[in-house]
Amino acid sequence: MPHLLTRVPLLGLLLAGIALAGCSMDKPGSTPTPPTPTPTASPGAKSKYKMAGIGFQNDQFFKIIEFGMKDAAKKNEVDLLQGNSGGALDKEISMIDTYIGQKVDAIVIAPYNQKASVAALKRANDSGIKIVTYDSFIEADFPVSNIKSDQVALGKATGEEAVKYIQEKMGGKAKVAIISYLALLPEPAGQRTKGFEDEIKKLPGVEIVARQDAWMAEKAVGVVEGILTAHPDVNLIWGANEGGTVGAVTAVRNAGKAGKIAVFGTDISDQMAGFLLADDNILQAVTGQKPFEIGSQALETAVKALKNEPVEKQVRLPGVLFTRRQPDEVKKYQAYLKSLTQ
Repeated sequence: MPHLLTRVPLLGLLLAGIALAGCSMDKPGSTPTPPTPTPTASPGAKSKYKMAGIGFQNDQFFKIIEFGMKDAAKKNEVDLLQGNSGGALDKEISMIDTYIGQKVDAIVIAPYNQKASVAALKRANDSGIKIVTYDSFIEADFPVSNIKSDQVALGKATGEEAVKYIQEKMGGKAKVAIISYLALLPEPAGQRTKGFEDEIKKLPGVEIVARQDAWMAEKAVGVVEGILTAHPDVNLIWGANEGGTVGAVTAVRNAGKAGKIAVFGTDISDQMAGFLLADDNILQAVTGQKPFEIGSQALETAVKALKNEPVEKQVRLPGVLFTRRQPDEVKKYQAYLKSLTQ
């Protein structure tokens, strides 16, 4: 199977960010499903290592991370076992204990919680298993590396694009509403928001008139509709994640204010790509993460650690900007998504 990057050069590393809208997550407290092996080594070849890859939820973002892990596993003759905690701590703990019993060489994981995930992973580490965390992290020093997106850069890239739009289309002035998810994940949400705000605040004619949390699309629609009622002069909205952005686009469309209110956002998905290509001219730009690269680098880092090769303790990946001004790149992204299901 050819490397995905050779098929879509620019977009092979991209996909949805923390796509909290429309996720098919397992419910917390559900019965843990035993992890199943994903054959990754060449037929007849003996794997050098056995590793476990644990995702956090069953959305597009983590599925693409799995593709990245599988690709790196094939290249490094790794027998990869893949599972997903479904956003449930008890399931994560059960999976980690199962992998300890199976004596894997490394666990590559998006941990459920910075503190609550520490104990089980420490048991794994104490049994000689290398730990690599990705997307999120734990408050402990024993993981050999942590790999995730540069959250400030995600907000900054969209902020820079918004500044251009405000200067070119709005005479340098804008009334801005921010839809974030600080109550859910304070650190990444705060970093994304800072990256965006620091850019738009460079324009003296910009005023942030509303800030609210709404990370699920359905809730975000109502929140944005309320903002538009309370602040009818709002003419630009930024969503810190996919759910907030989708909700903002939908609310603007429902209010009949397409062409009057511009929406910018964070994360990329097939739905977001469709918004960027829509004739309504509402969504202007989003910055997506690089889940394929997160997955492949996380697994390759575990391999290096097992070989006692030096690894970076912290790896932060920049995002990639998608804009209405460059529809061909958006269409390439859609083609890439389609290729993954064929």
